[in-house]
Amino acid sequence: MATTVSPSWAYALRLPQDPRAPGVARQALRAVLGAHRLGALVDTAELLASELVTNALRHTDGPYGLRLTGPERGRLRLGVWDSSPDVPPPFAGLPRRAAPDDEGGRGLRIVAVCADAWGATALPQGGKLLWVELGGRP
Repeated sequence: MATTVSPSWAYALRLPQDPRAPGVARQALRAVLGAHRLGALVDTAELLASELVTNALRHTDGPYGLRLTGPERGRLRLGVWDSSPDVPPPFAGLPRRAAPDDEGGRGLRIVAVCADAWGATALPQGGKLLWVELGGRP
């Protein structure tokens, strides 16, 4: 009996300090997920990528980018890295609910609620990677 093994895959996209960057990230994400037959994850993955990329664009002046990996069949790990070492407090636990008149504070809560797993990793060269996983709980 033959066993089908799905090799893992990885893509990286460096994004510019440009307000069009979240759209570029979503377009690349759709192409990658389509190529790997993960179309069922597109809507949620686009939402999460938009939140993380927008945060990197708004809160850092240095380089940042999108990383997509398929650690196993049917799963997606989506990460956004940037040069800031500051990990947003919500990545230490479930973010607080924003007050009705708050101008921000909802995006990372959306990430925490929609992702199957999420977290932050300090990068050895400096900066951080905020990541989420989709495709069922590991």
